[in-house]
Amino acid sequence: MEIRKMQEEWEQQYLSPFASLSLNSRGRQKEDDECDVRTCYQRDRDRIIHSKAFRRMKDKTQVFLSPEGDHYRTRLTHTLEVAQIARTCANALRLNEQLTEAIALGHDLGHTPFGHAGEAELNELSSKGFEHSDQSLRVVDVVEKKGQGLNLTWEVRNGIVNHQTKAMPATLEGKIVRICDKVAYINHDIDDAIRGQLLREEDLPKEYTDLLGNSVRERLNTMIHDLIIHSMGKNDILMSDSVFQALMGLRKFMFENVYRNPAAISEEKKARSLLAALFEYYISNPDELPEEYGLIAEKDGTETAVCDYIAGMTDKFAVMKFQQLYQPRFWQG
Repeated sequence: MEIRKMQEEWEQQYLSPFASLSLNSRGRQKEDDECDVRTCYQRDRDRIIHSKAFRRMKDKTQVFLSPEGDHYRTRLTHTLEVAQIARTCANALRLNEQLTEAIALGHDLGHTPFGHAGEAELNELSSKGFEHSDQSLRVVDVVEKKGQGLNLTWEVRNGIVNHQTKAMPATLEGKIVRICDKVAYINHDIDDAIRGQLLREEDLPKEYTDLLGNSVRERLNTMIHDLIIHSMGKNDILMSDSVFQALMGLRKFMFENVYRNPAAISEEKKARSLLAALFEYYISNPDELPEEYGLIAEKDGTETAVCDYIAGMTDKFAVMKFQQLYQPRFWQG
């Protein structure tokens, strides 16, 4: 008896008519045997969780570089919070929770060390530009498993590359992740900013908190309920105009008062200079790239391989490589 087939039958009977059924997936880039236990989206989730890129997110900056404290978010904890919120919404709307979770867990695999400062620096350094959503897709398609990629389904790949604003995901599950990513980072970045004494709760614009709530918990509850209520029974993922505008208002407030706050970005210039130095070094010395990236360089060019290597580094590893390459040993303590 194949458990997978039983799960696929359950999806057909229970999930919304607007859900993406595992049985109807457009498939993978390369032929792959089906699992007798897991659906295709379960397998994608598992492949992402077991990837090296997923593990490295635990040491990648979310917003605050080198924060003094154990409770600030990292890129990994952000990813887990997105997955939790998105799964809650998918479950309530009877959409495919496994597909939703796979997209959420993979959406930030291509993020650089040092958060958006690292992304901005690689975007300037690379002649092709750099965007973490494109890099996330490249990680699962090419970089992982020493150039073999994870061979994920079309629906997961589509959700990963379209989780920002460039295009709308093709599935409702992808659309859930797209909005829940914003819901998650705006709320937990407020929480971290308050923890870091960059903000007080009462500093948030009252026009938004009066509607959304006066704590992270209240605001998350309001936004999640609003999304579920306005998406129920519809072939779209929606929020009410008032709640969505308040969400985007808080996002604008955070850019003006936290993301560009000198205290939050005090180390960004150093981080960007460090990545620029690493980029210059490996462009000039491609033979010193690890073997798997050397193979990428032969196929896709040195610059692409260098971007792949640097984007995959954790904050700590990038600092360590910089010290190895540019600092005399007796300076390194």
